Amino acid sequence: MPCPHFDFSFPFPVVVVLLARPSLFRQLQAKRAKMVRVSVLNDCLNSIVNAERRGKRQVLVRPSSKVVVKFLSVMQKHGYIGDFEEVDDHRSGKIVIQLNGRLNKTGVISPRFNVQVSQIENWVALLLPARSFGKIILTTSSGIMDHEEARRKHVGGKILGCE
Repeated sequence: MPCPHFDFSFPFPVVVVLLARPSLFRQLQAKRAKMVRVSVLNDCLNSIVNAERRGKRQVLVRPSSKVVVKFLSVMQKHGYIGDFEEVDDHRSGKIVIQLNGRLNKTGVISPRFNVQVSQIENWVALLLPARSFGKIILTTSSGIMDHEEARRKHVGGKILGCE
């Protein structure tokens, strides 16, 4: 018979068992709430920015992906980070990145907006603090590149992020 003082949506003995055994209650909660990784690139860039702000000389990023490696190679080409090394752990992979202290802020632009060649200047004005300061990283049919190279090659694409 249900308890008249409480409005439970499940039978009363279940509540008594869960309250009597807190470990069972924690197990049920743990099975329900799981963190989901939304953006591997976003997690990577946040780890880099946090390590840079703490004054670290290197940072370990996991998991690795092709997009993360290409993004990091563009950052390395422009001198924002030092060398990086991929570590194969037979799972999702790790990357060890050497930091050089030249990175102020980097981040992912989500959703990945479509950008035509004629619109690149508008996005530069929106996202970057100054015309000669920072880069916008685009993914194009010619690969992942910064906005200046995309303008030279006359290709548009989708915005990945900015540095």
